[in-house]
Amino acid sequence: RCHFTAQLIQDLFLFNFLHLIGPTQKMNLFQSITSALDNTLASDPTAVIFGEDVAFGGVFRCTVGLRDKYGKDRVFNTPLCEQGIVGFGIGVAAAGATAIAEIQFADYIFPAFDQIVNEAAKYRYRSGNMYDCGKLTIRAPWGCVGHGSLYHSQSPEAFFAHCPGLKIVIPRGPVQAKGLLLSCIADENPCIFFEPKILYRAAVEQVPVEAYTIPLTQAEVLQEGSDVTLVAWGTQIHVLREVANMAQEKLGVSCEVIDLQSILPWDIETVCKSVVKTGRLVISHEAPVTGGFAAEISSTVQEECFLNLEAPITRVCGYDTPFPHIFEPFYIPDKWKCFDAIKKMINY
Repeated sequence: RCHFTAQLIQDLFLFNFLHLIGPTQKMNLFQSITSALDNTLASDPTAVIFGEDVAFGGVFRCTVGLRDKYGKDRVFNTPLCEQGIVGFGIGVAAAGATAIAEIQFADYIFPAFDQIVNEAAKYRYRSGNMYDCGKLTIRAPWGCVGHGSLYHSQSPEAFFAHCPGLKIVIPRGPVQAKGLLLSCIADENPCIFFEPKILYRAAVEQVPVEAYTIPLTQAEVLQEGSDVTLVAWGTQIHVLREVANMAQEKLGVSCEVIDLQSILPWDIETVCKSVVKTGRLVISHEAPVTGGFAAEISSTVQEECFLNLEAPITRVCGYDTPFPHIFEPFYIPDKWKCFDAIKKMINY
């Protein structure tokens, strides 16, 4: 009953918040991305969108119709050259325009690693704030999709989390996707916006038609609980919400579910406040466990909340192997692995 009441209050708050902004429309995740880009192009005459096939709508249709509406000078294709896409975006942003670059899959962001880490992230610092490329936002489809195998399934957020000067954001659904993307575009730092591609069509919500923002660097407590804190982002949030219900029904365990939303900087205060209350923490992500961002969260919480912990912090993540094809169901941190982690933690 308590879980139902808390969820009802949260849903009513979200409903009222969205309708205060203005009219809403039923959108899936890729449509909410399109809506955010449409709002930006309409309100900012300097904004440009570019990447591989974006003029045709993109592989996942996120830019469909935008070239016809705003013209080929503002929405245009690039060569298949990720370092060139990002390098061009740095130049556009440094010149004062709003640059929105698309990397067709997050797996292909690595050729642009030097441009992102050594140029975009350091531009402001190396000039003493005389110039910057803070108007650069890099979008990329991210995470597993059921059949992506090696090169269409990776979650590379931890690679970039080691780099000061960037902001990294991963939404869980259409409402968050639009609000967080608009916040990234408006932010004065270069941002990487990873989009869970398995949710492009699966997640559907009522999303405001007009522009709105959701604060970056703030986690969201989706469900309050007293026994275990569950932390994730993107697609994995939906897994943990199901696990929280399983834990309540089968074990009588009350789980607090937190969507981190921003990977860099991340909301240490919200996570630690929850762990102080519950004494237990499970962190889950699709990326390999070694060096994954769960390790950073675990280390920080251990330092800040050591005397409050009732059990060792647990990471439920992908294995330290390349992302498999037919063995994807065994690789991903599914609900059963997460549920098993909660059982072991409660019995510790």
